[in-house]
Amino acid sequence: MFDEFRMKIAKNTIVSLRYKLTDAQNNVIEEPDSPMVYLHGGYDGTFPKIENLLDGQDIGYEATIQLEPNEAFGEYDPELLKIEPRVRFPEPLEVGMQFEGVPDSEGEGGAEDVGLTVDADDGDEEPLIYTVTDVADNQVVLDGNHPLAGMALRFWVQVEDIREATNGEIESGYPEGAESFVFGMPNEGDSDDEDDLDALLDKSISGNSNPRTLH
Repeated sequence: MFDEFRMKIAKNTIVSLRYKLTDAQNNVIEEPDSPMVYLHGGYDGTFPKIENLLDGQDIGYEATIQLEPNEAFGEYDPELLKIEPRVRFPEPLEVGMQFEGVPDSEGEGGAEDVGLTVDADDGDEEPLIYTVTDVADNQVVLDGNHPLAGMALRFWVQVEDIREATNGEIESGYPEGAESFVFGMPNEGDSDDEDDLDALLDKSISGNSNPRTLH
């Protein structure tokens, strides 16, 4: 009888979800201390397969599910691997730094004239985030693939809390205070989100401090 009145996960509910992420060989990739929070119901807060698994469940529900690459971060695309001249990047430059887009190939004035070329076929698409994967004397290797692209992933999930979303959260499409959550990326320090190259002329960032979502 009591179960009939317990709130269940449905469209326009805010879900707090504890999770552990491993690869197909059960090597732990991420197991955060705090839960991720997302707006349920097709708002791209998490992967569709995970939403389908959780739909209709209540607090305490737990399960393990495997996502193939096409259900998670996609297949690895070698076309997104780029090599750029070192002179177009600011100092200091380290492996793990991220850039929105790639340096403008027309720039000739060194780091002071770095521009930004956005890789997007459609003006409505978000620009790719490129991660520095190698730095040599004269060249920088950039990878536009998500770090987990091409991997089959296993998620253990447990529902910690469910509540109704506010009108503001429904309108914005994400939980209050969780708009910049990004799952599957480093979460260390207190640095800003990914910056474009102009911003990196004034400060350097390493890694990505965005909080988490399963997406």
